Amino acid sequence: MRIRSCINAQNTVMEKIKEFFAKHKKTAFAATLAAALLTGAANGLFGGGGGMLAVPAYTVIAGEEPKKAHATAVAAILPLSAVSAAIYLAGGNFDPSFGYYVCGGVIIGGIAGSFLLKKISSRLLEFVFYGVMLAAGIKMLLR
Repeated sequence: MRIRSCINAQNTVMEKIKEFFAKHKKTAFAATLAAALLTGAANGLFGGGGGMLAVPAYTVIAGEEPKKAHATAVAAILPLSAVSAAIYLAGGNFDPSFGYYVCGGVIIGGIAGSFLLKKISSRLLEFVFYGVMLAAGIKMLLR
């Protein structure tokens, strides 16, 4: 029961934030730009993970539907990842004996995920996405 009330409170806060940004377009634009800069910095610094910032920004600030937010995040992260990869390669920070296997797995997983995105509900998508973010955050705190 307590978890349900926390979820309801969170949904209420999220709706209030969405309403605020819907009414204040200039602020929403500035917040989206700031989120884009943070997304790029996170992706370059951590070698990925920018989508963890981009998806909430697209859904909350821009008011985008979850499936479109995920697809937009992937489309935005792709060129960013290519640029980051080129910098890592040029700097000698890529191990081909390991990296090519990872690249192959990521490509196959990305294709599978994009087809799965069409099949699952937005609600399930959000639940899984935020669940993974929460689990990752807890794991990092417990290290």
